This record gives sequence, C-alpha cells and structure tokens, in this order.
Amino acid sequence: MKAADLMAKATRAVDSSRLLLENGDLDGACNRADYAMFDAARAALLAAAIPSASDIPRSHSGLISAFSLHLVKPGRIPIALGRALNRAEEIRLIADYKGESVDHEHAAWAVTQADEFVAAMRQAFPDLGAGVG
Repeated sequence: MKAADLMAKATRAVDSSRLLLENGDLDGACNRADYAMFDAARAALLAAAIPSASDIPRSHSGLISAFSLHLVKPGRIPIALGRALNRAEEIRLIADYKGESVDHEHAAWAVTQADEFVAAMRQAFPDLGAGVG
C-alpha cells in the first residue's frame, strides 16, 4: 500500500473514531483512534523511506519500535507523539481484549490524540497529501 493511501485510511479511521465517541461506543472509538495512528505511522515511515517498504512491521509493537527508532529518536517527530502512539495502543488493548470498558475521558483522549497525530504526520511529510474527510 502507498503512503498516501495509508494516510487516507488513517483519516477515515479518525473520522470514524469521532463518530463512535459521539455515539457512546467508547471501545470502538479507541479501536479506530489507535488504527488511525497505526496507519499514519506506517505512512510516515514509508514517506521517510526508512526502513524500506518491505521492512515496515505490520504488528503494533514492531511498528511502534520502528517509528521510535527511525523518526522519534533522530528528532524528526516529537517524543510526545511517539508516547501517544504507544499509549493509544495500550488503551485499545484494554478496550478490545481485557473485558473492561474504557471510560469517556480515556476514549476522548485517544480520539484527540489520533486527530493530532494524523495531522502531525501530514505536516511532517507533506507528500502524504491532504487525505480524505
């Protein structure tokens, strides 16, 4: 998948997360927020051409590590965004697998972070385009 296609997918996921939050589906909002960030992070790694497209991990933990190593540690992306990517995944794991519901405060945080993360990736890598939405 191309970087611009991943950003369009990330943008749709952010939009979905907002709608789910507004409709009270807090777990679903967290899921979509995390996947928005996941796709935007993959797009950023592709846009940076680090590592090669075939080397970009497909797992969340692998992607978070690659994102940190190639974009956060060299200073291309702020540390706070790397931390948000990691925290959003932790919240999604609670929502999806722990049998616990996420509270509104955490869900709203995840949706806001996803929106800001996707926008930041688009700003850091202008070739990713404006996306959809």
